[in-house]
Amino acid sequence: MPQKKTEGQPQKGYPPQQRAGERPRRPGQPAAKKKLPWFRRLRARLRGLQFSRNIGIDLGTATVLVYMQGKGIVLQEPSVVAIDTNTDRILKVGKEAQQMLGRTPGNISAVRPLRDGVISQYDVTLKMIQYFIRKACGNLFFPPRVMICIPSGITEVEERAVLDAAHAAGAQKTYLIEEPKAAAIGAGLNIYAPEGNMVVDIGGGTTDVAVLSLGGVVVSESIKIAGDKFDEAIMRYVRRKYNVLIGERTAEAIKKHIGAVYDHPKAQTVEVKGRCLNKGLPKLVSISSKEMIEALAEPVTAILDAICSVIERTPPELLGDILKNGIVMTGGGSLLYGFDQLVTRVTGISTRVAEDAVSCVAIGTGKSLDHLDMLQEGAINLSRERKVRL
Repeated sequence: MPQKKTEGQPQKGYPPQQRAGERPRRPGQPAAKKKLPWFRRLRARLRGLQFSRNIGIDLGTATVLVYMQGKGIVLQEPSVVAIDTNTDRILKVGKEAQQMLGRTPGNISAVRPLRDGVISQYDVTLKMIQYFIRKACGNLFFPPRVMICIPSGITEVEERAVLDAAHAAGAQKTYLIEEPKAAAIGAGLNIYAPEGNMVVDIGGGTTDVAVLSLGGVVVSESIKIAGDKFDEAIMRYVRRKYNVLIGERTAEAIKKHIGAVYDHPKAQTVEVKGRCLNKGLPKLVSISSKEMIEALAEPVTAILDAICSVIERTPPELLGDILKNGIVMTGGGSLLYGFDQLVTRVTGISTRVAEDAVSCVAIGTGKSLDHLDMLQEGAINLSRERKVRL
């Protein structure tokens, strides 16, 4: 007679789930994991692998910023390249190359391949873009899709040079966006609403002034006067007044410490080291922030003229919106003390500097990556559109 099963007693024989041909498990031995089919194992391995990425590049004359979709700004370095002139080999790129400016021996040249917002040395720019893409993205299975911001006054030839350089540097697809449009998006303006917004973007090589509405640029003007011209104006002023020669890096340091275009309530001073042109010996001079107003008068006046020119050509309906919304300033040049107050006094329109003004263009370029499928790849023929706007 078969014995009755009683609770709490171990059963003899193999467990019912044991398949034929399998070795019995010892007491306390964990059950063997079920082996997944090969295609499921492959899918699990590839699930965490990043095949391609979308990145936005603010290809500035002074600084290059890289925005990665989903991560934000991942790279911010000077657009400087150090080259060995004997072998044409690139030695350093970015911060390390910037430290070499004005301090290189005869066989090494530290250059800035971008001038006035456009490419001036194609081969060097190509290598620089390639270096920054690899540093930001690492090794990818597929090349990234890249969006690059460009000045609104760029020509078709300069536009094509940017596209060719990005493609040769390893971009899968390249998209272009105008700097004032990217700056407005990065500053948090709703440019797709049926109302006017005015943006003044003062970068390193160019100043872009534009009125935007319904997602497009209505009136714009781009001039090649910006941060680099500020440095040159400071160098000329120190040479003219104190008969002392200073370099670009020293002029830039003066601009960042005491640069001002409006009366400062507390005058600040900085000591500057240079070479006396009379004796040829080192000399130390002291410069105040009040002197900066006089030194920067010429380039600042040119920027104010460009702002007034855009306002004159703005349709009346949009001008009413600008009076209500005000003018937004972005870019490193807008951080000069009192620039927003000076624009308010000249134009009569309330002006403010955007939060994180230096990164606005890169942030706006990165936010535009969410709509890549709706954008046109390649050239956007800005010069042709500019003729229509005028």
